[in-house]
Amino acid sequence: MVPSRTVLITGASSGFGRGVALRLAEQGFNLVLAARRGHLLEEIARECGGDVLTMTVDVGEPADMEKLGRAALAKFPRIDVWINNAGVAALGPFDAIPLRDHQRVLQTTLGGVVNGSHVALRHFRRMQSGTLINVASMLGRTPAPYYASYCAAKYGVVGLSDALRQEVRAAGLDRVRVCTVLPMAADTPFFDHAANYTGHSLRAYPLADADEVVDAIVGLVARPQDEVTVGLTATAAVAAERFLPSIAHAVSGALQHGLQMEEAPPADVSEGNLHAPLAIGTGVHGTIRARIQAEEGR
Repeated sequence: MVPSRTVLITGASSGFGRGVALRLAEQGFNLVLAARRGHLLEEIARECGGDVLTMTVDVGEPADMEKLGRAALAKFPRIDVWINNAGVAALGPFDAIPLRDHQRVLQTTLGGVVNGSHVALRHFRRMQSGTLINVASMLGRTPAPYYASYCAAKYGVVGLSDALRQEVRAAGLDRVRVCTVLPMAADTPFFDHAANYTGHSLRAYPLADADEVVDAIVGLVARPQDEVTVGLTATAAVAAERFLPSIAHAVSGALQHGLQMEEAPPADVSEGNLHAPLAIGTGVHGTIRARIQAEEGR
């Protein structure tokens, strides 16, 4: 009998991570689920059934990620797929956001991917196979105002993944794959959790469905690809960035400014989940679409 493959997922307590965990559990994978909200991981593990290891970690702390890797290999014979999904964001004018908050975004959203990739690739090199999936964003290819440190982090994730892909090819590790996922903004708890220094209720358009992104990530577990953009809008954005970058930046910048800073209603400043996890936002899907409709009286 062929043993079940093992998939490790960071940021598994909500959003894409939770959706991927539930989907892979249906397919019979062993799961290692990591996030800061350990109590939610236990709930998800019960929903998943099967063989599931949960661990409370801060992905921005290298020691936590080393412990996560050791715990996974103490329970399972190997890690077949490592998914770096955890991330945080601080939205607003760059100089209105405290520097410690920008640093936290970089520590978690980029540093967490660096930390996880370091542990995963050491293991994959020993095993001569494995799949690393780094969840980036279209904001890792196309910038947006008021997302400065988040863009910096996601550009870093894309660049890191590209460089690692070159390294494993140069080493002749044909059975080691490095994949990057680039979704547009999606209706997940991301906007429930993000720090908000805009002075306005957070807005995003267009909004992808979370399930579409979950489908893309699950698809890479079975059929790895170097880079996947999710949805026609994402594909169009990549093309515009490649062939007409100055026009694309001017248009998207103006649209984002108008949407977020002129049309959105006022809202209080919030640190979100940057420095401590929040109780809200526990599902795969978020509340932003319903909230915008309520604010606009629809």
